Amino acid sequence: MRRVWMVGGIGFGVCLSFIALLVVGTYSAAAGLASAAGNAVGLAKGAVPSLYQPLVQKWGTYCPSLNPAMLAAQLYSESGWKTTAVSPVNAQGIAQFMPATWATHGIDGNGDGKRDIWDPADAIPSAASYDCELAKYVKDVPGDASDNMLAAYNAGAYAVIKYGGIPPYSETRGYVKTIRSLEKSFAAPVGRVQPSQQAAGAIYYAQQKLGTPYLWGGEGTAEQGGRFDCSGLTQAAYQSVGITLPRVANDQYNAGPHPARSELLPGDLVFFSTDLGNSRAIHHVGLYVGGGYMINAPYTGAVIRFDKIDAPDYFGATRVTKDGAAALPTPQPGA
Repeated sequence: MRRVWMVGGIGFGVCLSFIALLVVGTYSAAAGLASAAGNAVGLAKGAVPSLYQPLVQKWGTYCPSLNPAMLAAQLYSESGWKTTAVSPVNAQGIAQFMPATWATHGIDGNGDGKRDIWDPADAIPSAASYDCELAKYVKDVPGDASDNMLAAYNAGAYAVIKYGGIPPYSETRGYVKTIRSLEKSFAAPVGRVQPSQQAAGAIYYAQQKLGTPYLWGGEGTAEQGGRFDCSGLTQAAYQSVGITLPRVANDQYNAGPHPARSELLPGDLVFFSTDLGNSRAIHHVGLYVGGGYMINAPYTGAVIRFDKIDAPDYFGATRVTKDGAAALPTPQPGA
């Protein structure tokens, strides 16, 4: 895990009081300042792997019903950016096209004279093209054009036209909600990000674990002696307030919108990466508590403790939301 710096010169009891004041003070200062991000179309820093970001940014503006963050949300939901992904029903590649659908809707995105379902340079443009083709089919249907496009992607354009909007299918309604929630995670925020309603409870949980020895792969179970690793601690902290996060840190990054460093609030997850342009390279996560400090489980041989977040590998932050966490793919096992 990552190298960290100890917080020196602060007694344990004094530190708790210090953090409590930071939590109260920071939230008081933020009251009334947050505003909805709106329909942002830029991409959050590093949310899309740098190799694919230019493609997503370009093709995400292919039609008015689509934006780069929405396209990124679809690709992440479909494959987790895995170019070799194959589903149980044989959907293939980063965009998870069925071979029959690819035969009629795949395009030569990079102009090399062939349409390759496994090549992101073809598959990502094809995903955008297919979305926009569906958007044309349902353009006269009442309601939000992007929601109707996503519903057509899941249930077919005929169903959207038949029902005059999102069909009453639980799978389709769930799909639309998932993509629109994930979209907020991939979008660069416009204005301030709404404060989390569950942050204080997550911090309270993590404070109770201060001094607990680190355990690689630890999830706090009785068999593990109540020990955690970094993402196991943040997962348990938010589970204590009814929010289920994925198991690994780089997936937790997508559990909500991303406040700037200057706009951090207690309860935000803060991340550290070996590649500052790629969230998939995140290797450490902590729980921000204010004043430039986090609670984290740092590495083998250390204990859960307070550390400064300012470090060369600081990547960014996520303000966890219940909808954002629920929209993520099934949590993965392992640390």
